[in-house]
Amino acid sequence: MITFIGSKKGYVHLLPGATIDSFLESESGRKADLPFTIQLDSFRIAYYPGTEAPADYISYITYSLPGQKNVLLHEQISMNRIFTSQGFRFYQSSFDDDGKGSWLTVNYDPWGTGVTYAGYILLGLSMIWLLFSRSSDFRRLLNHPLLKKGGVFILFIFCLAGNMQAQKKLLPALKRTQADSLAQEQVIYHDRVVPFNTLARDFIQKLTGEASYKGLTPEQVIGGWLLYPEVWRNEPLIYIKNTELQHLLNLQTPYARLTDLFDGSVYRLREHWQREQGQQNKLAKAIQETDEKVGLILMLEKGTFIHPLPTDGSVQPLSELEVKAELLYNRIPFSKILFMINLSLGVLSFLLLLHNSLQRNILSLKAKTISRTAGTFFSVALYLAFIFHLAGYCLRWYIGGRIPLSNGYETMQFMALCILLIACLLHRRFSFILPFGFLLSGFALLVSYLGQMNPQITPLMPVLVSPWLSIHVSLIMMSYALLAFIMLNGILALCLRKKESENNVSGNDAIQDNRIEQLTLVSRLLLYPATFFLGAGIFLGAVWANVSWGRYWAWDPKEVWALITFLVYGVAFHSQSLRIFRKPLFFHIYMILAFLTVLMTYFGVNYVLGGMHSYANA
Repeated sequence: MITFIGSKKGYVHLLPGATIDSFLESESGRKADLPFTIQLDSFRIAYYPGTEAPADYISYITYSLPGQKNVLLHEQISMNRIFTSQGFRFYQSSFDDDGKGSWLTVNYDPWGTGVTYAGYILLGLSMIWLLFSRSSDFRRLLNHPLLKKGGVFILFIFCLAGNMQAQKKLLPALKRTQADSLAQEQVIYHDRVVPFNTLARDFIQKLTGEASYKGLTPEQVIGGWLLYPEVWRNEPLIYIKNTELQHLLNLQTPYARLTDLFDGSVYRLREHWQREQGQQNKLAKAIQETDEKVGLILMLEKGTFIHPLPTDGSVQPLSELEVKAELLYNRIPFSKILFMINLSLGVLSFLLLLHNSLQRNILSLKAKTISRTAGTFFSVALYLAFIFHLAGYCLRWYIGGRIPLSNGYETMQFMALCILLIACLLHRRFSFILPFGFLLSGFALLVSYLGQMNPQITPLMPVLVSPWLSIHVSLIMMSYALLAFIMLNGILALCLRKKESENNVSGNDAIQDNRIEQLTLVSRLLLYPATFFLGAGIFLGAVWANVSWGRYWAWDPKEVWALITFLVYGVAFHSQSLRIFRKPLFFHIYMILAFLTVLMTYFGVNYVLGGMHSYANA
């Protein structure tokens, strides 16, 4: 409210050599005076080395304070580097097409920002106090006797056996030794320096949906296409999933040859695209995707797809260690391996946990021995899964030169890492955490593995080069991981309640009631850090927004739904006034339904509603 009443927002257009002493207000369009003068010396776009990807936008200015017109001060304004004077803050916003003029956002909010930040600090302190105060409900839950009882699982030892044989066909291609040597050569791809293997792998993945083709490495395929294009044009490796488009092209299989898409010199997709252009249907999307694949092949044949490093030394090449790290990352499908293993382990262990919980009072001595042995095995498997995923995540961090948190793929990877870490820390005390950890991390990795999430490593947009981004996203993902545990916890409690109502055996009832109460206590316990991480993530995101583009709240769909999620979960803390939350059954149902707001905040906003936070085009 203070910001709404007492603030001024606008913009100023700076041209080289022109002195400005006012700005245009955004809402009214009227001129407002500045208590000082400002002049643009020059504007510059900084690029990532050897690429055309902007790394930063920088305005070099000269300004003079009131009564000191003869004293000229120099400053630079760039993304995440604001200029503040006399209560006015200037943010780099845009620039002229000719690259000479600069547009700055102006924000004057002398009271609102301070009051808002004070509110954030008080909220943070109150959350910390609730976690550590001896009289708080969180400490009472932490010391509850039911939560001090350990538990172990009955688990099966299972084997995954697979026998994969690559179908080989005699195709002209590079020799394997030549291809392996080519894989280590460095090129510029997606605005960064990469080993040739990265470019080749993305090329084959885009065309075929697989990381290799008929036993040939990506480098062998590209080399073969460059040397023998007339042969490879007749090779069916363009994957077309849409059956309607397959029918239009008279294809007998989902794979098309390049020659299938041309009738002489006529491009067959053109007439279909002209008819479907502007339509939001599966056929139009399939035509666009196939056209992109054809475009890649034509770029390869014309020599515009591969960009070697310039010979003038203007681009710093990768070190030998960096090349080896990226080759290792490309050749080990971390996400695919781990989501398959984690989901398999998670499903089995969850079913066995459920069986163990329902039959807890009649387990034989032999069954308990097997349970302890299997529990040790699964505990080791959990630690190994965490280490394996951490290794893949750190490799991506090292390769990209930044913490991987900038798109949908990377945030889901981080969420899976958080889930596995939580499971490693808590599964010894709470037995059900182990299968939940496997399941949730497996689903997160599965989602990140899907084609909608782009796994390519690219330079960050200038506005994202901020430490606030890493902290903001990390806290939010930690919160989502904990809320997912609470949701699965609720599902398990409902399963136990249903079984209890079917049995109607008094001895079993007492045991099941203890188990359900224990699950309720754990959910209430995890709700505190989960909600607090979410709240802290929201207001630290607001601080980042205020530092980067001058406003801490814009009612963007992601901001709105994050706030809704925070409020929905916050209601569950008020069991003193809302007595219905004291009933375990209602509490668990509420937690399950509340998780829908998390799904809406992440998937609904990122891939449906859009907005500044959308990953749909990431």
